[in-house]
Amino acid sequence: MTEHKIYTVSQLTAEIRHLLEENFSFVWISGEISNFRIPASGHYYFTLKDDRARLDGVMFRGQNRKLKFIPEDGMRITGLGRISVYEPRGSYQIILEYMEPKGIGELQVAFEQLKMRLESEGLFDPVHKKEIPFLPEKIALVTSKTGAVLHDILQVTGRRYPDIPIEIVPVRVQGEGAVEEICDALALINQEKDADLIILARGGGSLEDLQAFNAEKTARAVFASEIPVISAVGHETDFSIADFAADLRAPTPSAAAEMAVPLKAELIRACDALRQNLQEGMRRYLRERRQALLMLGRRIIHPRRKTDDFRLRLDDYHQRIKKAAARILSHRREQVRWLRDRLLRKNPAGICREQRERLEVLRSRLLLHIRYTNTQKNAACRELKARLGNLNPSAVLERGYSIAFTVPQRIIVREAAALSPGQKLEVRVAKGQLHCRVEGVSNGSKENI
Repeated sequence: MTEHKIYTVSQLTAEIRHLLEENFSFVWISGEISNFRIPASGHYYFTLKDDRARLDGVMFRGQNRKLKFIPEDGMRITGLGRISVYEPRGSYQIILEYMEPKGIGELQVAFEQLKMRLESEGLFDPVHKKEIPFLPEKIALVTSKTGAVLHDILQVTGRRYPDIPIEIVPVRVQGEGAVEEICDALALINQEKDADLIILARGGGSLEDLQAFNAEKTARAVFASEIPVISAVGHETDFSIADFAADLRAPTPSAAAEMAVPLKAELIRACDALRQNLQEGMRRYLRERRQALLMLGRRIIHPRRKTDDFRLRLDDYHQRIKKAAARILSHRREQVRWLRDRLLRKNPAGICREQRERLEVLRSRLLLHIRYTNTQKNAACRELKARLGNLNPSAVLERGYSIAFTVPQRIIVREAAALSPGQKLEVRVAKGQLHCRVEGVSNGSKENI
């Protein structure tokens, strides 16, 4: 007899794990993420699925911290991983080492996710935007010390208003350490409180080149700045997270300089026009005041005449007051008489007498109602007692009827077909019980004896 090899569950699971890990050491896989979760360990757990199957997946913290985006339910991804078996449950899963969104760049996904998160926190809310000063006393320019951006901004500001001082704070605008330098520059300017406007600028580039301005740390530093910030990053079609967090976004660095600095020549022309308008307005105002003064001089009345008018008016007011006082006094006397008569009508003795009579009438009505109600209730009770007696099973048994129960189930027998010969019965009569055995069953014309 051939001896069969018998596996334990652990041995069989280990064999399956060895086969899977050996044949699928590293595979590329694509699918849609669902049931995504991040426990306290920091690992990513999820399910990859398509329209016909699903597969459990995991990405350990050491690998997922390199991702620039956070996966979410419904996202389609492409990943590289190895197949393994989780022995305690006997289920197979894929352990991903690399993951990227399918159909859209990783940096673009990270950009959109960070934008949505910061927007939900209120960092882009217009209510937090600070007003840009019309004519800043000093501008702090945060940009690279090399490149065309610095030259363009200085050229535009020098052409529009050459007297405004500009402090250049050089920083790296891309590469390692750029985010820290930008944040330190913003913090330094706010600490010194010497400038009243900040321009954060750099030239155009790819999404990778603009990463320093799409970092969360940069956006929070821009939002936390107490000094208004104009963001001028990239070309007109380029948008960065810093643009949304800033108090004003300029399409280009040159446009930022135009927004920050007014044209001095226009201001001078406006001041000249205002000065001329002010001078003309003062001349017109003085002419009008002189004319009004002459008219008032003609309308002045002699003081003695004014005094006589006031004496006549005072006598008139005195007569009016006397008449009004007499009228009010008469009205008050009439009110007192009316209140006295009303008080006499409300004598407590008369009120008590009326209430006693009313109480006696109500007492008589109550006694009559109680007697009538008792009579009705007694009649109803007698009727209910009679009906209850008719429904009493004992009364039915007194008329010669009996009730049969099966033994030992205690089921009431309603038809003969439910019994069989030899069945034990208990028959209840009006006085006592009978213990019987079925000798035969008759159901109409059929018998079973």
